[in-house]
Amino acid sequence: MSNKEMVVSQFGGNAGKYVKSKGHAKGKDLAVLAEIAEENRGGKLLDVATGGGHVANKLAPVFQEVTAFDLTPQMLQSAEGFITGNGHENVSFVQGDAEDMPFQDDEFDTVTCRIAPHHFPNIKQFIKEVYRVLKPGGQFLLIDNVAPEVNAYDEFYNRVEKTRDPSHYRAYKKTEWLSMLEMQGFRIEVLTTFPKRFLFDDWCGMMNVPEETKRDLTQYMLNIPSGFKQFFEIKTNQQRIESFQGEAIFVACYKNK
Repeated sequence: MSNKEMVVSQFGGNAGKYVKSKGHAKGKDLAVLAEIAEENRGGKLLDVATGGGHVANKLAPVFQEVTAFDLTPQMLQSAEGFITGNGHENVSFVQGDAEDMPFQDDEFDTVTCRIAPHHFPNIKQFIKEVYRVLKPGGQFLLIDNVAPEVNAYDEFYNRVEKTRDPSHYRAYKKTEWLSMLEMQGFRIEVLTTFPKRFLFDDWCGMMNVPEETKRDLTQYMLNIPSGFKQFFEIKTNQQRIESFQGEAIFVACYKNK
């Protein structure tokens, strides 16, 4: 099964959970994204990998036209029910691949993508596509989980994520994101990070992690060196993982005029 087939399988079966997920529906990252998106009020927005539709829903009152775009049909259906149920009539729903978007060059004023690129196998192709569909001077607002700069911590975090969700491809380091965006031609104006506290049982439950896999993951995290436990702030209780700390990045960058 390809990575993209795994994404459809994993998220198709859990679409409703993502609409209801507090971590996706709220958060400082979404508020910051919405504030900066105001720069292009009244324009055309593309929300890539819309998931539960929280970004498209938040920004529907701001933009004249919103396109919610996702690889997984069931996610689009759940997002559509959520967004139209909130009374928004300016949102269209399009199924497709973030690495091969069915849109014209220079079509959108703003492109958003939140908590999704770590599933994309060809991240540079995704960035190239975002640049292509943006109008000159258009903004790309990116939020995603990132790996630490220390290689050993990077390997640990990505292993944990992929064990929990086989459709996870790679969470990139902050420096990798900056390099890829600038190499494509984007001008970076805003960069900030957000701590992310993962509640272990809820985090596993979002993906219906099998009990055997959850036990293996628990043992792996319990047995890592103390330096890892301190860095990721792993909280335990009687041989159970309660939570651990990750990080997300927010980047606002712009296509050359």
